Amino acid sequence: MISIMLYDDHTLFRESLKVLLERDKNIQVVCQAGNESEFIHCVRNHKIDIILLDIFMPDKDGISVLEFIRKKKINTKVIILTMHSEVKYLSRAVDLNVDGYLLKTIHYEELFKAIHEVFGGSTYIQPDLIPALNSYLIHTDEDVAKIKLLTSREMEILGMIASGGKNLDIARSMNISERTVKNHLTHIFEKLGVSDRTQAAVFAIKNNISKL
Repeated sequence: MISIMLYDDHTLFRESLKVLLERDKNIQVVCQAGNESEFIHCVRNHKIDIILLDIFMPDKDGISVLEFIRKKKINTKVIILTMHSEVKYLSRAVDLNVDGYLLKTIHYEELFKAIHEVFGGSTYIQPDLIPALNSYLIHTDEDVAKIKLLTSREMEILGMIASGGKNLDIARSMNISERTVKNHLTHIFEKLGVSDRTQAAVFAIKNNISKL
């Protein structure tokens, strides 16, 4: 028997999903949670094989919950079941060793397949999400390679750009001339493959580079 916990803040969705899942005689929904306190209660009081987890909830998002589960070494598998197809969430979930990732738009047969494969020890990512994930990871690797080309001073200036700093502000902050700042910017643009400070700022924000 596969014991399932449903963690989603929409009660009607949980109840409907429970009815659907228990059509499979090998699946039992042992607990439901709509918020963090209910989640903690479920984890403490039930043996759970798989948690079906939404991403966006009022008190704590699903990625944070997944991170908590991994950090605390809670012995359960996690399948994210969400409406959100943005690859950044999928990538973050994969980084945290999520066991499965599905959109709520899937057919119920694929949901059953994912549950059984994850229970058996496999990872199941919805197949039509994989090309976008691969493309995202390739571009992420390219960004990492570009960041490694930057000197510590260039990184500092890039962070100031991301925070909206103007050349004069940067010069005063670093006790250098505006001309020197412009020279650094030229090198930064070349290394990142961008043409202006706006593109550089977008690159910095996307890669979590900001002024300390």
